[in-house]
Amino acid sequence: MNGTNNSSGVVEQMREGLKHALVDAVKGAVEAGGLPPVELPGFVVEVPREREHGDFATNLAMLLPKQARMAPRKIAEVLLENLPRSVRWLERVEIAGPGFINFYLDPRWVLEAVPLAVRQRSDYGRVRLGRGRKVQVEFVSANPTGLLHMGNARGAALGDSIASILDFAGWQVTREYYINDAGNQIENFALTLEARYFQLLGREAEVPEGGYHGKDIIDTVRRFIDQHGGGLLEADRRTRLDALVKFALAEKIGAIKQSLADFGVRYDVWFSEQSLHDSGKVAEAISRLRERGHAYEHEGALWFKAGAFGVEKDEVLVRKNGVPTYFAADIAYHMDKFERGFDWVINIWGADHHGHVPRMKGAMEALGYDPDKLHVVLMQLVRLFQGGELVRMSKRTGQFVTLEELVEEVGRDAARYFFVLRSADSHLEFDMDLARKQSNENPVYYVQYAHARICSIFRQLAEQGRQLPDPGGVNLELLQEEAELALARRLADFPEEVTLAARQLAPHRIARYVHEVAGLLHSFYNVHRVITDDLELSNARLLLVDATRVVLRNALGLLGVSAPEKM
Repeated sequence: MNGTNNSSGVVEQMREGLKHALVDAVKGAVEAGGLPPVELPGFVVEVPREREHGDFATNLAMLLPKQARMAPRKIAEVLLENLPRSVRWLERVEIAGPGFINFYLDPRWVLEAVPLAVRQRSDYGRVRLGRGRKVQVEFVSANPTGLLHMGNARGAALGDSIASILDFAGWQVTREYYINDAGNQIENFALTLEARYFQLLGREAEVPEGGYHGKDIIDTVRRFIDQHGGGLLEADRRTRLDALVKFALAEKIGAIKQSLADFGVRYDVWFSEQSLHDSGKVAEAISRLRERGHAYEHEGALWFKAGAFGVEKDEVLVRKNGVPTYFAADIAYHMDKFERGFDWVINIWGADHHGHVPRMKGAMEALGYDPDKLHVVLMQLVRLFQGGELVRMSKRTGQFVTLEELVEEVGRDAARYFFVLRSADSHLEFDMDLARKQSNENPVYYVQYAHARICSIFRQLAEQGRQLPDPGGVNLELLQEEAELALARRLADFPEEVTLAARQLAPHRIARYVHEVAGLLHSFYNVHRVITDDLELSNARLLLVDATRVVLRNALGLLGVSAPEKM
């Protein structure tokens, strides 16, 4: 059985084949007089949730009653009478319920995915959904005033996985981090640094209200003093604040970059908020809103007419003191994104920003952009558990547990996998004890062990002086056991899973899928020997487990998780 090099995958090929057959059935029924002339509706051929309903099902007959003036089940009967008999692997067709048509295939049809995966290797599962269009994924974008915490860690895992999945699905992806290096938080940061600077040099001072209390800031100021001494004590205040902020921002941004790199996340663009002010982009965005009639003055401030776009209340763009708000800068930033030519702009935000979504979409519409091209993934909170207890504090910083500490405790693979196990809109309980376990209870260990298990089979093969045969010379129809066909069926689904994960921006689909594949591999391995005295059967099974190895590695790679060869 030879595989095909069509990257759409065998499930999509079979779906398209059935669609064409149904179109031909309609034409045949009309020509034979079984149906009156009809306009073909937008019907679907899909994989039923329940396998007893067939391998594929269609709703076509249920969409034609008005045109055909016939009951759906009668239409289905007519379509079956005219269905071409040339559909590959088709065993039987049944009419179910109000008029669904269910297709049952020879179980061996899924085996075509096996040589396809083996031949395509790292490209197996790639689809052309994005067709090379440009998408930007902006994620984490934490204030550079402290260390990254658990919420940032979840955002990093989600954003990076979404970007990887979109790339695999045919999009041209840009990963971006927005550095909030302007505005009130930076002014408060400067005042905090100054207070700590005074304290460390023996002068009385207090951290201002709205300041930052992390121990890491004290450490930063101590390093500044080590390098530059106390010469700024008597300097002009603005000079002192600017020098402290410049040093601290460089250090904090450097630490953020390092923590994210250690977490396997690398960005294409680090975008400075301050650059929007310096380049005049903020002023330009405000001016464009004025010109288009979407801004007005009230009580000395400039307001955006957010209410005109379905938002509960209007929003301030420029305060009474003439200083633009963070919202104005954010509008300018998103305007800049669209001006850079992105077809799709995706933000990963904390769920506490849900009220900001309609405001930003409204602002984009006001500027003349399609608000549907801005998609915001809202991410729920993470709660960390250890020893059955909720972990609140970081030993090192006195704040929340940092990303760096988490990776030190459980490792990068476990952290990344656990963060994408649930959909972004679900609260996540992160069990550190489970993440450390070297057993099948730990889902990431369970999946990685499946990959390592396959690698051990091929080491045994090499020790016997044998190697994997060419896929074209293997008789895959020898794979008839239920466990073999169930595994092959799920391997065939990989391109489909990538498509759905990309459309839904749902890395948890891939995490769930790869766990299922691992389970099917373990179930197969526990019952059937791969390397046997029967050379032809061994070759077929070797090809099956190699295809499984390919899928496990590719799927884990989309999540930023390694596929070890030994455990």
